[in-house]
Amino acid sequence: MSDLLVNIDVPALDPAIAFYTRAFGLRVGRRLGASGVELLGAAAPIYLLLKPAGSEPAAGASPRDYRRHWTPVHLDFVVDDLEAAARRAQEAGAVPEAEIEVAAWGRMLRLADPFGHGVCLLQFSGRGYDEIATPG
Repeated sequence: MSDLLVNIDVPALDPAIAFYTRAFGLRVGRRLGASGVELLGAAAPIYLLLKPAGSEPAAGASPRDYRRHWTPVHLDFVVDDLEAAARRAQEAGAVPEAEIEVAAWGRMLRLADPFGHGVCLLQFSGRGYDEIATPG
């Protein structure tokens, strides 16, 4: 197995660095020239990559648009105190998209970052996902 790297396209680096460091307590690792920055402090490094709005993400795809958009891949940040984490994220510019949801494994809040990406905050309770897991 290889290492996992998380890449997030953003229209401007400085506002994205400010959001992710303030909202989730990440810290800047390396700068990758003028087009990227490594954020540390999560289970995997997160790379913010400068990709201007209107640029083509893939052949034949619609141009990048940083309004709220949906993708099946998103970040889940596991936190100890959901309310405190939600407050920090919202103060940094995140927008809540629903009320806190309660499940057998814990609680979750769905947010959007200032660049249109979905982000969730999870607070596990009991045995976390093991509360609902079945043998594979």
